[in-house]
Amino acid sequence: MLSPARLMLLPLLVCHCVTTTNWSDKVSDACFCKLQGEVDDCSCKVESLDSLNNNKIYPRLKSLMTNNYFKYFKVNLKKRCPFWTDDSRCAMKDCHVNVCEPDSVPFADKKENKQEPENKYSKEAQNGNHANCEEERELGALDTSLSDESKKKFREWKAYDDSLDMFCEIDDEHSADVQYVDLLKNPERYTGYKGASPRRIWRSVYEENCFNMYSRSTTKRTSRKLGASSYSEGPAKPVAYGPRDDKLSNDCLQGMCLEKRTFYRLISGLHTSINIHLCDQYLFPSINAFGPPEWGPNVKEFKKRFDPETSDGQGPQRLKNLYFAYLVELRALAKAAPYLEQEEFFTGTFGHDDEVRLAVHDFLQVVREFPEHFDESKLFQGNSAQTKKLKIEFRDHFRNISRIMDCVGCDKCKLWGKLQVLGMGTALKILFSGSSMGLASTVSADFKADFQLTRTEIVALFNAFGRLSSSIYALENFRALMR
Repeated sequence: MLSPARLMLLPLLVCHCVTTTNWSDKVSDACFCKLQGEVDDCSCKVESLDSLNNNKIYPRLKSLMTNNYFKYFKVNLKKRCPFWTDDSRCAMKDCHVNVCEPDSVPFADKKENKQEPENKYSKEAQNGNHANCEEERELGALDTSLSDESKKKFREWKAYDDSLDMFCEIDDEHSADVQYVDLLKNPERYTGYKGASPRRIWRSVYEENCFNMYSRSTTKRTSRKLGASSYSEGPAKPVAYGPRDDKLSNDCLQGMCLEKRTFYRLISGLHTSINIHLCDQYLFPSINAFGPPEWGPNVKEFKKRFDPETSDGQGPQRLKNLYFAYLVELRALAKAAPYLEQEEFFTGTFGHDDEVRLAVHDFLQVVREFPEHFDESKLFQGNSAQTKKLKIEFRDHFRNISRIMDCVGCDKCKLWGKLQVLGMGTALKILFSGSSMGLASTVSADFKADFQLTRTEIVALFNAFGRLSSSIYALENFRALMR
């Protein structure tokens, strides 16, 4: 039963994407008017993905993500923004990841944990922020507590991982600032992170979609050497923001080739998924002065983000882009299935490894049996100099987006942003690896000298796809609420 707080939102449900007069038609078309037929640049239909995901994929992933192997993500949340000075609207200390005692953090160098507080948490930096940031201080704080049993398992994991030949090293993998975060204790949901800081994040992300079509202070990024942690030209200047951060890149789609359309739809689908999670897990105030606040779906917020009248007409297309991103990551899992089926999935707990492997095999079997996968062989066809250049640009722009995630001012938002971008990047790495591309191609653990996934990449790949899966599943709930 809906709470009174949620029932108050029901009069605001109706989106305006239709011209029919029948009430049921309006409700069913509404914000979802484009969620039918074939996904753009694909042969698969939205209806097929809804059935696959909601009946087979989502239930399996939801169970799988509670396992220790997948719920702990190794991440560096202290990495500084390489493009501009950190000026996030909320800089409360509780929004920062608390440094654990040296002996309690696996991999940590004791001397690296004895650091002075950053300037952003100084008394001067806090002046004037208390009233505006109280909500963000509460919602953005990370739960970094770990059980003694978990800490012991991490040490065992490290010993196991160190015994493998790791050809693909993730940035900061051995940094003292890297730590494990329990994703179940830090779910992706509304945090109160808003204002100029997140708008600049998304504006910068979407500018990468336009490749070299626009002249801007950050254009030189793609011509710089990759792998560097900072740029000699200094931080990028702030950019002006329009009412919609992705309007610029949507305009860029006109006349774009398939590769650039793919890039845009991937990022738009990721952005859409994040917005759906914020709407689906929204914090409602207490109904009375004594009861606890309530988490649940906010239909008013969903309508604001996806109704054509409040989204420059782009909301329904953004929802459809979610399905495109889902298809791409689904194909990556299918291509990597032979590799993943040979993975040990070491958990450090006797008997649990076998359980995880069986669950993963069952999940991958469902993925492989789906008949309408995205075909990556349509991308970067030929071997011309222009094709090679386009592929390098595609890779370089995505790397810039991964760096932009280090500029997010809310730790929980940064955590999930980095995870989902890494997961999508891992999917792209899989699609463009192997001896060939196309629906018959796979990557296998038999050729680890040429292709390998680290534990962190595997965790990010599954959790990122899990986020897209949960978004599609949540859409059914919003449909029901709108009826």
